This record gives sequence, C-alpha cells and structure tokens, in this order.
Amino acid sequence: MGRVGIGAALASAFALTIATAAPLFASERAPASRGEQIRDANYSVRQTSDIASRILALHNAERRRLRVPDLAWNPHLEREAAEWAEYLSRRGVLEHADDRTRNGAGENLWMGTSGGWDVDGMVDMFLDERRYYRHATFPDVSRTGNWADVGHYTQIVWRDTREVGCAVATARGNDVLVCRYYPAGNVMGRRAH
Repeated sequence: MGRVGIGAALASAFALTIATAAPLFASERAPASRGEQIRDANYSVRQTSDIASRILALHNAERRRLRVPDLAWNPHLEREAAEWAEYLSRRGVLEHADDRTRNGAGENLWMGTSGGWDVDGMVDMFLDERRYYRHATFPDVSRTGNWADVGHYTQIVWRDTREVGCAVATARGNDVLVCRYYPAGNVMGRRAH
C-alpha cells in the first residue's frame, strides 16, 4: 500500500506507523526508560524473549482492559515478521507485504530512528490511537472520520484475532517493527470487539 522513503525523515528522532493506513509521524524522542533500547547495527534483526514478552504483554494489557481474549505468541508469525522487517529496513521503506505473502495475517508497521525508541514506545504509538477510536462497525471506527487513524489500534484489539508475532530490524539508521496478526482484523462490516 503506502510507501515512504527514508529521506523524509531528517529529524533526530521520528516514528512512522502503518496498518494498511496512512503514516503517522512523531517528532519527539520517545522515553526509553521502560527497558532495553534497540541499538543500531547493520542490517540486523533484533529479537529476544524479553522483547517478545514485552510486546505481547502490551497487546494483552489493552485487550484485557476491553475484556477481549489474550493473544498467543506465534513463532511462525514472528519469523515472517522478522523477514519482512529486515527487507524493509534494508530498502529504507515502509510498505505492507501483499496479501498473498501474509497468508491471511494482518500487519502493523512502525519505523523510527535507530535507538530512539524502545519496543514499549513503538507499541505505545499503536495504542495511542485509542483516543480517536469509537466503537462502531468497521470502517466507521474513528472520531476523525478516517479509519486509518485507528487502524493499528483496532488490529491489536480485534476480538477474532488470536495470535501475534513481531520482530524489530535495524538498518540505515532506522528501527523497523513488524507485527503480524492471525486472523487479520479490520474486517469491513464488523466491530473490533
């Protein structure tokens, strides 16, 4: 879908997120006090059990708040996310994999200055979309009138989604987070939860 070049990000810290939606830019450096920062390395995929646990915990905390069943971590989705994150980081773009490549999985994407954001900050940007969310039938789920303003959030809390796998890759001065969800959310005519 959307394609964003690295050249657009000249600020000292930025973030961009996509969930089959328009990009969201942040101009301030995120606090990194909640845990390990992802450090810059040439074309590396950074994944530890701590990173996976933190990402899953953040997803499930929001789902529990809404009384939606927890997600399970799926290592296969994690591997696919890692491959796509590395591909994107090497190319310096942020774009969704096509539907055939994702095999029915949903996808949230995030990009930011390497080392400027920890995984908590990355996922928090998805969760911050809740302020625009309204509980209605998709795609009429945003107070702004544009579902893309809440697309990451709705994918995270989508009731029918059962599994998630995410990975972070670093290259060209940027961290890229890819999360894959199965089954995909953001289904026309359905409610998120």
